[in-house]
Amino acid sequence: MGMGRYQKSATSGVSARWVFVLCISSFVLGVLVVNRLLATSETVDGIERVSSEKNDQTSSLHPLIDCESKEGDILSRVTHTHDVIKTLDKTISSLEVELSTARAARSDGGDGSPTVAKSVAYDHSKERPRMFFVMGIMTAFSSRKRRDSIRGTWLPKGDELKRLEIEKGIIMRFVIGHSSSPGGVLDHTIEAEEEQHKDFFRLNHIEGYHELSSKTQIYFSSAVAKWDADFYIKVDDDVHVNLGMVGSTLARHRSKQRVYIGCMKSGPVLAQKGVKYHEPEYWKFGEEGNKYFRHATGQIYAISKDLATYISVNKQLLHKYANEDVSLGSWFIGLDVEHIDDRSLCCGTPLDCEWKGQAGNPCAASFDWSCSGICKSVDRMLEIHQRCGEGEGTIWHTSF
Repeated sequence: MGMGRYQKSATSGVSARWVFVLCISSFVLGVLVVNRLLATSETVDGIERVSSEKNDQTSSLHPLIDCESKEGDILSRVTHTHDVIKTLDKTISSLEVELSTARAARSDGGDGSPTVAKSVAYDHSKERPRMFFVMGIMTAFSSRKRRDSIRGTWLPKGDELKRLEIEKGIIMRFVIGHSSSPGGVLDHTIEAEEEQHKDFFRLNHIEGYHELSSKTQIYFSSAVAKWDADFYIKVDDDVHVNLGMVGSTLARHRSKQRVYIGCMKSGPVLAQKGVKYHEPEYWKFGEEGNKYFRHATGQIYAISKDLATYISVNKQLLHKYANEDVSLGSWFIGLDVEHIDDRSLCCGTPLDCEWKGQAGNPCAASFDWSCSGICKSVDRMLEIHQRCGEGEGTIWHTSF
């Protein structure tokens, strides 16, 4: 009995000590194993990093290796770079236009640039008004009745003219320079008419039939210096215009930078002296009997802001031919310009424009080719307006 209790006690004591020793040994062994594993992991990671770096170096030295896996990424980067370049190019072009316009606005008029530039921009604290389009109606000292026929039909007057600027962003002015004797009777007559109607745009230009190319050039330079518009239009004072249709026509091309809109033609180069539209520099256009390059007929056409700015900046270099429509076309022939041939800008007078209006497609402008304008426009403008007009008030209900 006593021996059995001793043996049992002894066995229990030995077992407890060994349990304690085993616990300590297991802890130490666990620490050693964990440290070993961590060291091994770091070594493997280091080897992988070295291998990765070597692979990167190899890829940089041999970019064509693994071409297929990199092709998509390369194309993506090239496309992104191309988009960035296009955006930067547009930004630079925009800044160039603004810079050119600012230079035009600072013109001192010594080379025939507009006197209006002296009196308007000239306050640099004010920005040029932002407009949809500027329409310059070319007129002469002897054309008072023509102007009145337009004022009585398609051109808004007085408060309506001002409202057109505010609500629609449309500027409309009769364009005229000064006489060969500034301050004379002719100039005073225009000043009195301006006081009454407030619808003139005066240029630093000597009026004369053979100076139309110069007048056109100065008009665009003056207009772009005074108004920041999407388009600048030139129209003769013997043409009937539907303003709503003109606005809708231009609105279709508003997102384009360099557009030249009109009825494009390519008439013969007239070498014979004494005939109307004689071209003294006919020899520049090749053999006798050749035709001009495509250009808009001079009765009415429109150009975008970039082109008007181009004319303003380069006015001293642009050559002027005998016919102003040919001159304008020559200034754009070597540029990246979109020529838009829009036949609604050159409808014939009744019955042509009348039939189109009745069909629901009013013409933007109407005149007679045989007269280079409306024949006897003073007498016929009202009739044409009644038969070919788009309807009173259309301009106010048309959204651009």
